[in-house]
Amino acid sequence: MKKLGTVIRYECTTSFKYIWVFYACVFAAISVISVIVFISTGDRDKIGTNGLELNSMIYVGILGVFGFKEDFKMLIQNGFTRKYIYLAALSLFAFTSAIMAAVDTIVGNGLHAVAKGYFSIFGGLYGYEHSVFINWLWLFLAYMLVCCLLYLAILIINRIGKAASIYLGIGLGLTFVLIIPVVFKFVLPKAFTEAVVEFAIKAIGFAGGNTINFLYPIMFLLLVAGIFSLGSYLIIRRTELKV
Repeated sequence: MKKLGTVIRYECTTSFKYIWVFYACVFAAISVISVIVFISTGDRDKIGTNGLELNSMIYVGILGVFGFKEDFKMLIQNGFTRKYIYLAALSLFAFTSAIMAAVDTIVGNGLHAVAKGYFSIFGGLYGYEHSVFINWLWLFLAYMLVCCLLYLAILIINRIGKAASIYLGIGLGLTFVLIIPVVFKFVLPKAFTEAVVEFAIKAIGFAGGNTINFLYPIMFLLLVAGIFSLGSYLIIRRTELKV
């Protein structure tokens, strides 16, 4: 357990400063673009943005992808087991997601209070009459899902190789863009497709009658992130160090 605590602290402390570097870059870029737009147009109404959480999702996705190879190589060479490396990665994802969800919740609600035209992803979906905790929890689980998905993806790529990964990616892309829509529209019974759509709407949290049940999206995000995490664990158990 001491070694596990050591690797978790290492992962979290080394990533902590990069969170603030990321936010500094994002807000600096937004400020510069806003100034340029204002100077060019002289119209304040054209200055603005929405859904800043998308930037955070990109960041945590990069964390899931690029946080694997070098960390795995360094930790495995220093005698850490694959189980500890996996738990350390999950701890890093949870640590980063929790902090960024808190920052994005505060910033999103603050910006909306100051400028009513700004909408966060959560606020755009569900409105702003809900508790800050629900907002944070939803974002935290969404970020965890992105981390776990891309961590699983990089583990698969590492396992099967780049060439096979390209073919797999093309196959998945064609499946989601072409095959699944065609199957849903022309092959599957209408009652089944309507049931799938109804399930998707409930999974987002819309229970009908203009009511929102946050238990559904929370359980859905937990389930999907858990499936991705389990898949990552099953793969990393047999992952070899590639020079």
